[in-house]
This record gives sequence, structure tokens and C-alpha cells, in this order.
Amino acid sequence: MLASEDRKKVSFITSEGTFCYVAMAFGLKNAGATYQKLVDKIFCPQIGMNMEVYVDDMLVKSKKAEEHVKDLEETLSVLRKYKLKLNPAKCAFGV
Repeated sequence: MLASEDRKKVSFITSEGTFCYVAMAFGLKNAGATYQKLVDKIFCPQIGMNMEVYVDDMLVKSKKAEEHVKDLEETLSVLRKYKLKLNPAKCAFGV
């Protein structure tokens, strides 16, 4: 979610009225870099160990199948902590 004081910075006017984003939109100038910096920071302990991240793709990897559920739980816990959401239609598990 965008901080309420920053929403005026991403507002726009149309014939239907004035609108502003409440969450980061990927069309904004620095959105991609900002998102990447966030993901690198919050997943720092996992990246290179049991996770790889490239732009908006996240791969949870495990050396042993029995560790995979724990690694997924760790990743989902971080996502939940920072109130980030996944699109179920774009997720693939156990491949």
C-alpha cells in the first residue's frame, strides 16, 4: 500500500474524475527498481539459499523434497508479514 501522503504524487485526472493509486503500479518510473529493492531486502536471508528472485518471479528451491514445505512456509510467512499477495493463477507448486 502506498502511504497516504504519497498518493497525491500518483494521482491523475480523466473525464470520469480524479483518481490515485493506493498500491504501487508497475507503470510508474521507479516502480520496478523499488519493488526489486524491497524483495531483495525482505528475502535477503533466503536469496541464494532456498530462493531466487528475478524481477517479479520468485523460485523457492530445496535440496530435499522433505525440506520444500518448510521452505515454502518460510516464504509465505515473509509475504504475509509484509502484506504482499500472490496471484494463484500465476503460481506453480511442486514442479
